[in-house]
Amino acid sequence: MHVLKEAPVDCTQLKLQTPASLPPASTRLAAMEDDLTLLVAKARVAEQAERYDDMADIMKTVTEKKLSLVDDERNLLSVAYKNVVGARRSSWRVVSNLSLTEEKKNIAKEYQEKIENELEKICNEVLKLLDDILIKNATDTQSKVFYLKMKGDYYRYLAEMQKNKEDTMNCSEEAYKAAFESCNDMAPTHPIRLGLALNFSVFYYEICGKTQKACKLAKEAFDEAIAALDKLPEDTYKDSTLIMQLLRDNLTLWTSEGQGEGDDTEEARDQGDKGDQE
Repeated sequence: MHVLKEAPVDCTQLKLQTPASLPPASTRLAAMEDDLTLLVAKARVAEQAERYDDMADIMKTVTEKKLSLVDDERNLLSVAYKNVVGARRSSWRVVSNLSLTEEKKNIAKEYQEKIENELEKICNEVLKLLDDILIKNATDTQSKVFYLKMKGDYYRYLAEMQKNKEDTMNCSEEAYKAAFESCNDMAPTHPIRLGLALNFSVFYYEICGKTQKACKLAKEAFDEAIAALDKLPEDTYKDSTLIMQLLRDNLTLWTSEGQGEGDDTEEARDQGDKGDQE
């Protein structure tokens, strides 16, 4: 058998091939920042065009890439998902309250289930962003309260359409309570603190059926804000007074119902009626 002979190899002469050199870390960071800036700009365009599903997808990507959001980005994320989920919540309520013949009830039920599946997917998507990224990376009180309130809101949206809602209710209440415990250092007139009180009171009224508890929470928040109104910063005056008006509207509705007056079908107003603000 003929054996092939190989030339001896001089290991000292071998050179490792190295990949092309990477750009400096500072260059890569700048490129990533440019990419994120472009994405945020696209989110603003999507908002102006009222393409909220696109806006939500963009801000989800920004959140996953950046991990911690500045105030403006945080609001873009909140507004995007608020509109995405808000349209479906409204559709669900309409379909749920339709008076139909027996034949059409089956059609409505199928459509209602379709909306519920969409709502569940969206809410779980937001809750995952909050739990996995945003809450744990919140570095200041305002952000922490904002995200915990948001967590309470999205569990509340899930509870609205569930028959067996006890576990979801507990998750919502825990998030709202954690936000309340964290907001003590914030002024009573701060829009985030007022928005938290507004939505938490709506949770007690609409989800738990605890009218007295809802009224107590809303009244305390309103009274504390009124007492501190002279210290209200000019830049948040419009937002704060608008939420205070919503608190007062709900109190009027709830107390009139307790006295046997008013329309039982009228719904309480949460911060979704005006958009989430700083």
